[in-house]
Amino acid sequence: MLSALERFAPLPLQESWDNAGLQVGLTETEVSGALLCLDVNERIVDEAIQKGCNLIVSHHPLLFRGLKTISDLTDVQRTVMKAIQNGICVVSMHTNMDNAKDGVNFKIAEKLGLQQVHFFATKSVDGVEAGSGVIGELAGPLAADDFVKVLKKTFDVECAMCNELLRRPVRKVAICGGAGDFLLDAAIAEGADAFITGEMHYHQYFGYEQRIQICVIGHYQSEQFTSEIFRDIIAKECHDVKTFIAETNTNPISYF
Repeated sequence: MLSALERFAPLPLQESWDNAGLQVGLTETEVSGALLCLDVNERIVDEAIQKGCNLIVSHHPLLFRGLKTISDLTDVQRTVMKAIQNGICVVSMHTNMDNAKDGVNFKIAEKLGLQQVHFFATKSVDGVEAGSGVIGELAGPLAADDFVKVLKKTFDVECAMCNELLRRPVRKVAICGGAGDFLLDAAIAEGADAFITGEMHYHQYFGYEQRIQICVIGHYQSEQFTSEIFRDIIAKECHDVKTFIAETNTNPISYF
């Protein structure tokens, strides 16, 4: 199972600060079922137990930094303890899945029905083409306000944080799920009319009026379909393994 995921998104594709791969458990464990999710917390482990899964595959790593203590003091420590106590392995596929062909950003593009999707700001890692963002074209041009409406409906977001609405049609769309403001200028250089990401620093919104339509839809919301990638990899490579897309919403942000 782990090898199938890593063939799709090799670990060398992850960023230097990341900690993708096996988080908790034994690599040779026979999988009874896999729960697929964005984040790992105690409630996710509880759902895995309830569904009879001994493997959790997440996008965001449970462990970004090393633990000096495993106790009941923090959510991460309690989650690690509960997983170990219940014989549950945790595997995370983070920036390696962001950077992989047909990974997170390609899934976002698919949901929007973009065509001719390809990497921009590309890089090569061990001879494998990769990139932190993708760019593609809408099936037909949309007015900026209509484009934002489509975006909100597709990703079921209550609001999108945008700069001034573009006064030209949106045709070419650049995407970087999660925190992607570092690619904004590269998106403009690629000729994008709109840039979609999950979160962006306040000051990054300044100075781009009528240059590009910025659309920030929330970190969780932008990456919510990543579990579908995991499901499809496992279905193709490990036919007998039952998979479940988590029902637990782990988004820590509420909108009032």
